[in-house]
Amino acid sequence: MLDINRWDLECYSNNTDHRTDLNGVDRLIVRRGQPFALRLYLRSGNYQPGVRTVHCTAETGPRPSEQYGTRASFDLSANIDTSRWSAAVTSSSGDMVALSVCSAPDAPIGRYTLTLGHSARIEFILLFNPWCPGDAVYMDNEQSLEEYVLCQDGIIFHGSYKYPMPMAWNFGQFESGILDICLKILDMNPKCLKNPGKDCSGRRNPIYVSRVLSAMVNCNDDKGVLLGKWSDGYEGGVSPMFWRGSVEILQKWDTQACQPVKYGQCWVFAAVACSVSRALGIPCRVVTNFLSAHDTNSNLTIERYINENGDPVQSKDMIWNFHCWVESWMSRPDMKPDFNGWQAIDPTPQEKSDGVYCCGPVSLRAIKEGKLLLKYDAPFVFAEVNADVNTIMTKKDGTTTSVTETTMVGQKISTKRVGSDTREDITHLYKYPEGSDKEREAFTRAHKKVNEQQNQGLQLKIKVGSDVKKGCDFDVFAVITNNTNSEKVCRLVLRSCVVSYNGFLGGSCGFKDLLNMQLSPGAEKRVPLRLNYSKYGDLLTEDNLIHVTALLSEYSSEPLLAMRNIVLENPEIQIRILGEPKANRKLAAEISLQNPLPEPLDNCCFSIEGANLTGGHIISERLVDSTVGPGKDAKVKIYFTPTQSGVRKLVVNFDSNKLCHVQGYRNVIVGK
Repeated sequence: MLDINRWDLECYSNNTDHRTDLNGVDRLIVRRGQPFALRLYLRSGNYQPGVRTVHCTAETGPRPSEQYGTRASFDLSANIDTSRWSAAVTSSSGDMVALSVCSAPDAPIGRYTLTLGHSARIEFILLFNPWCPGDAVYMDNEQSLEEYVLCQDGIIFHGSYKYPMPMAWNFGQFESGILDICLKILDMNPKCLKNPGKDCSGRRNPIYVSRVLSAMVNCNDDKGVLLGKWSDGYEGGVSPMFWRGSVEILQKWDTQACQPVKYGQCWVFAAVACSVSRALGIPCRVVTNFLSAHDTNSNLTIERYINENGDPVQSKDMIWNFHCWVESWMSRPDMKPDFNGWQAIDPTPQEKSDGVYCCGPVSLRAIKEGKLLLKYDAPFVFAEVNADVNTIMTKKDGTTTSVTETTMVGQKISTKRVGSDTREDITHLYKYPEGSDKEREAFTRAHKKVNEQQNQGLQLKIKVGSDVKKGCDFDVFAVITNNTNSEKVCRLVLRSCVVSYNGFLGGSCGFKDLLNMQLSPGAEKRVPLRLNYSKYGDLLTEDNLIHVTALLSEYSSEPLLAMRNIVLENPEIQIRILGEPKANRKLAAEISLQNPLPEPLDNCCFSIEGANLTGGHIISERLVDSTVGPGKDAKVKIYFTPTQSGVRKLVVNFDSNKLCHVQGYRNVIVGK
C-alpha cells in the first residue's frame, strides 16, 4: 500500500474543469461521471506500478451501504473507466503520485468522503453532470447549458396573456453558502429523516430529487423553505412581490433553523426551485402559463358561476391570470425514450400527490399527447393548460342556464429565451394548436370532451384603450357584433372589479347596465366603461389587476359572456451606471422613478440586488425627502461592489405607501 503523507486536491483546476468554480475554489466540488485529479505525496518510498497500490472507498450519507449504492470500493486500474467509480495513476515523480479519480455517472449526489488506503480521507461534493452523456440530466447543447445551469439571473414573465411582462430574478445559485443550503434542503426532507440511507440512495435519480424539491420548496408537509399566502395581508413576513431573488430567501431559511420564510406565491416557489435545481446541476427554467386552470376535482373542467347581472361567484375551481412552475431536463427510464427531456415540476402547494403537496415531474410530451396515466401528476398539469371552461348562470328563481364563453386556458406558455431577455413561446410543447385534429386526439386520450362552441350570430369581445397605466383614468369597451340578417334587442351588463392574479375577486370599480340595446344587422357597437383612479386606486391589490365582465343577453338565445383581466402598468424605473464597472471596484447606480399618481408618494425606498454584484445581499436606500409629489421624480444613488466580471443583472425594486413593488433591471457589463 502507498504510504500517503499529504495530498493536494487541486481545487482550482478541478472546479474549473467541472464548471463549479463559481462556487469558489477553496474546496473540491465535482460533477459525476467526469474525472478529477489529485496529487498524493508519500511519506516513504515511491510509486511502483504493480508493486505498490492504494485501495479507494467513496461514501456518502450517514449510513453508507453498497446495497444502497452509497458506498463504492475500488482499486487502482490501468485506465479510468467513466462508467463506474475508478482511479488510475497518471504520472509519478519521486514522492509525488498524480491520481485521476472518476465517479459513476449515476452515483448519488451529495457530500462524499473518499478514503485512500489507511491514512488519506478526502472530502468533496458531487453534483449532477449535464455535460456527461452517461448522466440522466445530460443536455447536448452548450448554449442551453450556459443558460439553464450556469446563468445566475433570468427573466420570469407575468402580467396577462395579452401583455406578458418581464420580471428580472436573481437566482444566485453560486453565491456563497447557497450550495450548502441546497444540500441541507435535501437532508431535511421527511424521507431522509425517516430513512436516510434509502433517501441518499435515491439522490442518484433526478426524478427522485426533483420530486423531493417540489415538496421541500413549500412548507405544507415538512420543514420546507417558503410559506405561501394569497390573502389577508402579510403580517410577520413580507409580500411575495417584495422578493427579487432566491438568495435572501434561502439564507433566511437556513439562519432561522429551517423555519419557513414568509411569504411566497407561485413565481417565488418556482424561482427558488430553479435556483436549487441549477445549484445541484439539473438544467432548469421557470415557465409561465397564462390563464392557468386550477382543477380541484380532477374532472378536467373548470366550473364558473355568475348571476343574472354578470357578477362572478367565487368557486373552488379557478383560472389564475398566470401561474409559474419549473421545467427540469432529464431522461425518463421509467417510460419510453419519447418522454425524455423537459419535465414539468410545480412546487406551489395546490393539491396533494401521494399524500404530499408536490407535483411532478411529468413529461411535457405526456401532457401534449394526453397520456395521463404516466407519472407524476399528469392530470393536474394537463388541466392547467387544457381544461374546458363551463360557465353557468344562476337565476333569481334558482334555475340555471349555460352561458357561451370563449375563454381558453393555457395561453402563451412562456420562458426566457436562451442567451436573450426576450420571451420564448413554448405552448407547442404542451399542446397542439387549438381545434386541430391532433388536439382532439389528445383530448380523447385524456377522456376529455371537446365542447365545440357554435357561432350564435352575436359576437362579444372586451377591448382596452391606450394608456392603461396605474394612476390614469381609461376606458374599456364591450364590442358587440351582430352577424345575423335581423335586428337584435339585447341587454348588456358591463362591470369591473379588482382581482388577484390567482382569481380571487375584490371590490367593484365600475358598472353599466344597458336595457333594450338595439343592434342592426351586420352592425358593430362599442360600449365604453370608464375606469377612474379615484374608484379603483384604493381597491387594487399588489397585482395591479382589474377584472372586466361583459354579459350580453338576447331574449331568444343563450347569453354570451366575455371576461378579461387588465394589467395596469407601473412606471418605468430609470437606471444609470456611474463610471466603468470593474470587478472588486466600488460602483454607483443612479436610480429614479416618476410618480404617475395624482397624489403624493410617502416612505419611498429603492433596493437593489444582483448575482456577483451585491454580495448576496439586498442593498436599500430611502429618499432623504421621502415625499414625492405627482409628476415628480424619486431619485437615489446606491453603491455596490461587483465581485466577478461578465454580464450581470442589477435588479431594482421601488416601494412607497401608494406604489409598491415596482421593478426594473439593467444588464451591467463588468470588466476584469
